[in-house]
Amino acid sequence: MINHEYKVRNARPNEFKEIGKLMVQVYSQLEGFPKEVEQPNYYKMLANIGDLTNKPDTELLVAVSSNNKIAGAVVYFGDMQYYGSGGIATKELNASGFRLLSVDASVRGKGIGKLLTSECIQKAKNKGSDQVILHTTMAMQTAWKMYENLEFKRSEDLDFMQGELPVYGFRLKL
Repeated sequence: MINHEYKVRNARPNEFKEIGKLMVQVYSQLEGFPKEVEQPNYYKMLANIGDLTNKPDTELLVAVSSNNKIAGAVVYFGDMQYYGSGGIATKELNASGFRLLSVDASVRGKGIGKLLTSECIQKAKNKGSDQVILHTTMAMQTAWKMYENLEFKRSEDLDFMQGELPVYGFRLKL
């Protein structure tokens, strides 16, 4: 079920720092996910998440409450060459993708992740992409189940290792 208390919009530059803090907090608290000392560059990228919007066809989307409180965020890539992952995903043509889905712990379970994911799927459809690509890890089982419920299929050809961390690819054919 999609939560209608929240709406999705593009993040504003004055929100980038807050969104970066949210992403660092979310990822650092995932059990089994590398900590900042293990992957400092990854956490630096999260903290400076707004920098990704400098890439063409890349958007930082936020789910906000009626009083504009940020509940979650995701980065949408209309062109996979800017996706920035390991593996072959950046070579995929006529594909869109998203990464770094984060939902504030205080509002988890309210459909915010699904709302953000659905917005990325709709953007890909509007663009005319053939598929949507994403990656996840074993530490992100809640998101993994949500992606499968939204008809994403495991795509082992997209898997890669991020240091010691196995990262698993998924595709949704449009």
